[in-house]
Amino acid sequence: MTSKDFDIIIIGGGHAGIEAALVAARMDKSVAIITMDSRKLALMSCNPAIGGIAKSHVVKEIDALGGIMGIAADASGIQFRKLNLSRGPAVWSTRVQCDRRGYNDFICDYVAAVINIEVIESLAGQILTESGKITGIRTESGELLLCKAIIVATGTFLGGLIHIGDKKIKAGRIGENAAYKLSDSFRELGFEISRLKTGTPPRLNGDTIDWSKCEAQPGHEPIPFFSFRSNRAPFKQSPCYLTYTTELTKTKILENIHRSPMFSGQIKSTGPRYCPSIEDKFFRFKDKERHQLFLEPEGNGTSEIYPNGFSTSLPEEVQYAAIRTVTGLENVEITRPGYAVEYDYCPAHQIKPSLETRLVKGLFFAGQINGTSGYEEAAGQGLMAGINSVLYIENEPAFVLDRSEAYIGVMIDDLTTRSTTEPYRLFTSRAEYRLAMREDNARDRLTRYAEKYALVDKAELGSFEQIQRQTEQAVQFCKETTIPSSELLDLVGAVVGKTKVSLEYLIKQPDMSISQVLPVLAKYDGRFADNPLVLERAAIKIRYQGYVEKQEREIKKFKKLENEVIPEGFGFDEVRGLKKEASEKFQRFRPSSLGQAGRIEGVTPGDVAVLSVYLKRFKALMA
Repeated sequence: MTSKDFDIIIIGGGHAGIEAALVAARMDKSVAIITMDSRKLALMSCNPAIGGIAKSHVVKEIDALGGIMGIAADASGIQFRKLNLSRGPAVWSTRVQCDRRGYNDFICDYVAAVINIEVIESLAGQILTESGKITGIRTESGELLLCKAIIVATGTFLGGLIHIGDKKIKAGRIGENAAYKLSDSFRELGFEISRLKTGTPPRLNGDTIDWSKCEAQPGHEPIPFFSFRSNRAPFKQSPCYLTYTTELTKTKILENIHRSPMFSGQIKSTGPRYCPSIEDKFFRFKDKERHQLFLEPEGNGTSEIYPNGFSTSLPEEVQYAAIRTVTGLENVEITRPGYAVEYDYCPAHQIKPSLETRLVKGLFFAGQINGTSGYEEAAGQGLMAGINSVLYIENEPAFVLDRSEAYIGVMIDDLTTRSTTEPYRLFTSRAEYRLAMREDNARDRLTRYAEKYALVDKAELGSFEQIQRQTEQAVQFCKETTIPSSELLDLVGAVVGKTKVSLEYLIKQPDMSISQVLPVLAKYDGRFADNPLVLERAAIKIRYQGYVEKQEREIKKFKKLENEVIPEGFGFDEVRGLKKEASEKFQRFRPSSLGQAGRIEGVTPGDVAVLSVYLKRFKALMA
């Protein structure tokens, strides 16, 4: 039998697999991507949009570390919006509606141009190991592929089963096969496997929608691009639209709810709590008269519309009857029915913070196999798995971001310290140090790692160093410059009773938004009039300086416990004096630090104190 040899094999060509492949290739490793269709790399199976609350922070972090998602979203975006602008900058979020096919084509062309990536159309069948280490895979067709590390990024294709009413189809995405033999291989290796569920709405023919009954939502100007590397020419943005279900929608859904696989018992796995199906919304919130839907275009050159908020697995005829009760959709045509999909995942207590599995050396999991949902969460894990697979091969220490450094760190820490029994989704509320982890400072937080692992080139590093210098110059200018109150008549509330105010004072006023202050800064400091990024960074730094300094003190305390590293060989089963629950959880999750141990559900400060005593003894014996 012929075989091929690679440094790293990636199973799956979705968002996780692509980020993993590109970063590993950038770090000079030969990479194979195993996927069923080489022209469907990073295809958006659900909504063709990138970003949103907290998710956009991950995209910015991926971009700061040299990833591709932000660049692809900027290149294929048809509408760009900034969310949460009425609140503080910690929760400002960018969201980009993309051209589905344009995003996919951009990724395919980008990957094709990378010399040390080979895309192989096949189905992975069996993971091959020797003495507990990865040696390669055997495809379902019998081809042998050898490697030093494997990253599994299978999305919903691992044991995928689609549900539309009482119809069941073995598939990971409508019209595409699922991987079943690979699940069997994981079981043979001793992995615990469970099931999760997600879903998607029907797609609609936009030419059959009465847009006059819907509320237009235009994009924002200037365009808030994700990537600092993007340089797209001006273009006309496409609007999205807002509409609502009606009382008749509710009636149609509840009359047929017993025909939904979720309620008939056909689906037994757990779905995403924060993105429920339309039938689940009406069942759980019976007192709510209507639910909003966002009608979002699938891209340029197509009339297909994605009705965000109408995910369903009801029978096709019920979907038709229900969707036609929505305002503006009375005569709409469905181009593809909605469906639910169940799939296999491996509960994440089986992986380390590096995303390497505990059972098999050189085997990494990324994306939905770890219990997450969302393109952005998958891509963030893929990037980290790609970096760490290279470091594993080179026998270098793993790269782990902690909760105070990045939303990627928050996500991976949540996965590895908590039991994931439903699809995991990121929110800004999950991050204790969110004021220090904003969209605007992703590069400030992560550039040192990008430089360490050579993930961005020297020109990009130099450009950002210049932005940092300019930001400090702008901060200093604001502290030193005063202006007459008479020139601020439009901002009366901020200057009452004062003849002069400093720009710093103006920025710090609670009744002033940063968007109000920016034109004033641009007027008085001509150096940055054409660089709103620098002015915004300076204004945020000045306004939130006290809060950020307080949070940095909290981060120092957090780091103290994080730096109390628990060695891999530590015997949690030998620790006496723990509550039974704590003992079981420590052995299951095997925390890598005292800080992580304290975040495990059910563990008390007393348990951490006991663990600390045993850890000191262990280190003394090993010294």
